[in-house]
Amino acid sequence: MEDQTTSVHTLLQVKVAAKVWLADGIAGYELSPVSGDALPAFEAGAHIDLHVPGGPVRQYSLYELSGEDGRYRIGVLRDPNSRGGSVKLLDDVQAGDTLTISAPRNHFALHSAANDRSILFAGGIGITPIFCMAQQLAGEQRPFELHYCGRTLSGMAFVDRLQQAQSGGESNIHVHVDDGAPDQQLDARSAIGAPSADRHLYVCGPAGFMDHILATARELGWDEKHLHREYFAAATPVESSSDDAPFEIEIASSGKVITVSTAQSAAQALLEAGFDVPLSCEQGVCGTCMTKVLAGVPEHRDLYLTDDERDRNDAFMPCCSRSKTSRLTLDL
Repeated sequence: MEDQTTSVHTLLQVKVAAKVWLADGIAGYELSPVSGDALPAFEAGAHIDLHVPGGPVRQYSLYELSGEDGRYRIGVLRDPNSRGGSVKLLDDVQAGDTLTISAPRNHFALHSAANDRSILFAGGIGITPIFCMAQQLAGEQRPFELHYCGRTLSGMAFVDRLQQAQSGGESNIHVHVDDGAPDQQLDARSAIGAPSADRHLYVCGPAGFMDHILATARELGWDEKHLHREYFAAATPVESSSDDAPFEIEIASSGKVITVSTAQSAAQALLEAGFDVPLSCEQGVCGTCMTKVLAGVPEHRDLYLTDDERDRNDAFMPCCSRSKTSRLTLDL
């Protein structure tokens, strides 16, 4: 839940109160306010935009509900394919440093009905929002099941806490390790089970893992309204193609027409024309730049919109998507 008094575009100054290692290659950053004001409230599934010093803006899920200390906590994986985000953050940012972040935003919130049953799937670093969801569901005494998958135990954050819960009798928590015994491997069909009106599935992790979970759920008859996911990154960077055709953007408020060439994104064309387009991931993952479409048919290339939302053709991500029609009219 976004705090109602703080815009998601508000920039906040925070201090790195602590930097801890959560697993091999994964650091946890605990962030506290620089001023005396409390940080905005949030619910499970929320993330922040973090301005990496001297680098890009990246999104990180909040992995723990705010406790008495009021800190935000994020987990950062050292990505060997980093484009200047995670590696720079892990190597250069230490306890005591000051960072700029956004207020939390939440595109991955839990369904609110009290009698819903939730099934949570996490792959690798995708545990960060899922771990927070498990905390919130447990605190609200709502039924859930958690499946956490990873390659090795040493590379899985929070695994000790989850295994302690398992040994303490929590039969709804399951840890699956690729190099572990065969009887603990994930059986996706069995874990997902048959759909029902009160069951919701949430998944986060690498694209291949998420695609497998979602495809299996669809095969079992689940509908899209009960499937919820959050991608951390596109499988491949979004790049312009020689097959891309130019198209026009009409600004509804002024009638101004902007041409988007084959060599640029719609967001780039809008920025060059003087329009303030909020950008963050630039891969169609985070939803930051989502723009309302009033006329025309977008060519969706994002990972954020659901199939139903794409079929409506009333929104698109200018950072990566293009147009099937010669012109799009945008609500700008």
